[in-house]
Amino acid sequence: MPAKTLLAAGETMAMVAPVVAEPVADADAFLLDAGGAESNVAAHVAAAGHRALWFSRLGDDALGRRVARQLAARGVDVSRVVFDDRHPTGLYVKDPGNGVLYFRRGSAASHLDVADADAVSFDGVDVLHVSGITAAISASAAQFLVRVIARARAAGVPVSFDVNHRAPLWSAETAAPVLLALARSADLVFVGRDEAETLWDTATAAEVRALLPHVAELIVKDGDVGATAFAGSDEVFEPALVVEVVEAVGAGDAFAGGYLASLLSGATVAERLRAGHARAARTLQTTTDSIDDPAS
Repeated sequence: MPAKTLLAAGETMAMVAPVVAEPVADADAFLLDAGGAESNVAAHVAAAGHRALWFSRLGDDALGRRVARQLAARGVDVSRVVFDDRHPTGLYVKDPGNGVLYFRRGSAASHLDVADADAVSFDGVDVLHVSGITAAISASAAQFLVRVIARARAAGVPVSFDVNHRAPLWSAETAAPVLLALARSADLVFVGRDEAETLWDTATAAEVRALLPHVAELIVKDGDVGATAFAGSDEVFEPALVVEVVEAVGAGDAFAGGYLASLLSGATVAERLRAGHARAARTLQTTTDSIDDPAS
C-alpha cells in the first residue's frame, strides 16, 4: 500500500531531560530534545514509513531552529512551520520522580489563531491529528483548534483527536465541556479511562462510549491494563505490554502514533491496538518523548 499522509498541528517545545532517569537536582548530564504531543505522533507515524507533516509556530530563536531540525531528522516535514520573531519557543524540563516543569507562557505556539488555521492546506492529507492541549494554552489557540478541525471536516479529511487533558493548564471543571465538544467533533478519539473519569465521571470504557456514541472510532486507554477500541458496532480490547517504566511522559503520544500509522497502513482494529501498545512500550523505557528509529 502506498504511504499515506498525516498532518499534525499543535505546540512543540524544547525539552530538557536528564540522560539518566534521576532527579534534575542530582543529574550531571542532560538531553536537549524536541517534545510536543502532536509532533511526537507525527514522528512515530514517519518512523512507520508514512508521510508526516507538522504545523505550528516556533520562536525564531535557537531553540525553535533546533526543534525544527530535530523533528526533520526524524522524518517529519516541518516546511509549513511559522517562525515567530516576536514570541519565544516554549521549554519544559522532565524531572524524573518529580513531574515536569513548564516554561511556555507567551510561547509562539500560544499565539496560534484562526488566521493560521485558515492558512493550513489539506491537499494530499489523509488524516489530521490534534489534541486538547492546544485548547488549553490560550484563547486564540483554542479558536485555531476549532477552526482547523472544521476546515478539515469540510475538506473531507478525517480528524483524530487526543483528549490530552493537562491539569496544570486548566481545571477539569473548565476543561470538561470544551474537551467533550472537541471530541464529539472528531472522527477518531483517544482518551485515557482515568482522564475521562476525571473530566466526565465515566468510570468504564463502555460509559465513555455511551457519552461519545457517534464518534466513528473511539480508543479508551487504561494504563498498564490495556486499551479498548470501539469502531462502529465492534468493541476490541488488547492488553498492554509489560515493561519496566523509566519515564511515562510521551507514551500516550507513542500509542496514538503507532495506532494511526497502523490505521494508515490498512491494519485491523486489533492490529492497530497492538501497534499502539508496542510503540508506547518502547517510549516508556526512555527518558525522552522520542525513540531512535533506524528509519527516522
